[in-house]
Amino acid sequence: MKYHIVTYGCQMNVHESEKIAGLLRGAGYEEEGAAEEADIIVFNTCCIRENAENHAFGNIGALKKLKKNKRGLLIAVGGCMAQEEGKAALLLRKFPFIDIVFGTHNVAELPALIERKRREKKVVSLLPDRAETEDGAQPFRTSYPNAWVNITYGCNNFCTYCIVPYVRGREKSRSADVIVEEVRSLVAAGYKEITLLGQNVNSYRDGETDFPALLERVASLDGKFRIRFMTSHPKDFSERLVACMARHEKICDLLHLPAQSGSSRILSRMNRRYTREQYLEKVALFRKYIPEGELTTDLIVAFPGETEEEFEETLSLVKEADFSSAFTFVYSPRTGTKAAEMEGRIPAEIAKARITRLIDCVNENTRRKSERYVGQVIEVLCEDYDEKKGLYLGREPLGRMGYFSAPCNCVGEFVRIRVSRANGISLFGERV
Repeated sequence: MKYHIVTYGCQMNVHESEKIAGLLRGAGYEEEGAAEEADIIVFNTCCIRENAENHAFGNIGALKKLKKNKRGLLIAVGGCMAQEEGKAALLLRKFPFIDIVFGTHNVAELPALIERKRREKKVVSLLPDRAETEDGAQPFRTSYPNAWVNITYGCNNFCTYCIVPYVRGREKSRSADVIVEEVRSLVAAGYKEITLLGQNVNSYRDGETDFPALLERVASLDGKFRIRFMTSHPKDFSERLVACMARHEKICDLLHLPAQSGSSRILSRMNRRYTREQYLEKVALFRKYIPEGELTTDLIVAFPGETEEEFEETLSLVKEADFSSAFTFVYSPRTGTKAAEMEGRIPAEIAKARITRLIDCVNENTRRKSERYVGQVIEVLCEDYDEKKGLYLGREPLGRMGYFSAPCNCVGEFVRIRVSRANGISLFGERV
């Protein structure tokens, strides 16, 4: 029996797909790269943006003919979209050939759902309203030498545009001892880069252990490895956290700090709970402790009611904060959120023009910062081999991808390369 997993969305979804793969392998399945050759196809969905939902709908719908012609094929839909209010029912109305629907809280129960479906003709669905922090699923990791480790689940922030609290539930933190032991075992197994994951890692708390204290424990483990974390909410970003980052060489000097907008009025409408000025104070705090560090961010344009002047404030924030790169989005209304009911929807042509200008502004920063690397020797963690380019590739501590040639397989090794040219956020060089 073979499985094929289609993943949408963030790194947390990617990690949950690893858990799904681990569960299926434990049930006797093997991975299959081609969907048409699989015995079960699992969609791990995302509902944070409309585009992700549309892609999922399109790809699920495209399986109608395969499902009709291939006896015994199971199609399962899980992830955030399955837990969005009313969306599971809509999926089953549009695609009655779906066999299994499950949520992010029920990943560990997928093998049992498969067994139930093989016994029953009706659709098997399991979407209880609860959020467990320990699902018991052992991931089948396919990201060597990188590994993701969940530290929190859910979110309490209720940004007016965001559906996460409604589909993933309230914040819950995993045991600090369990997290530290998981990282220790990953390093012992040869993983060289650990990313701590949560919708808001800064709000982590297990008893007396908050996020800076957890980070201190993880960074104090033996072995040569890097630590990254995401995502940080600016309202909770503290001096203790940045001091910990500065103190430990293992922690990458790269901070992902989503701003979302450069306008204090829009930030208030988003319920972000900080102003533009307060955000820039956090940036200054980071620069004080880590002068050579880099900042990345998330930015939304065309939020309901955004004026041209307020959009210009976002452009100026990109320059003032000096972001090295950014994930940029056009506002996407999500049913059930407060922003979806707000007046002042921005016309599509204006939104498109704004996102284009924002991307150009961010790319200008990216190019300028990458050019500084030319002639320097940097250390990258080799992650893979690019068949098309005929080059190995690996990320340096500040997030840029370095491409280089090597006479033998060096995936999983720290490699020093001399940068000869830069192209956007990518660097090219020779191994030294």
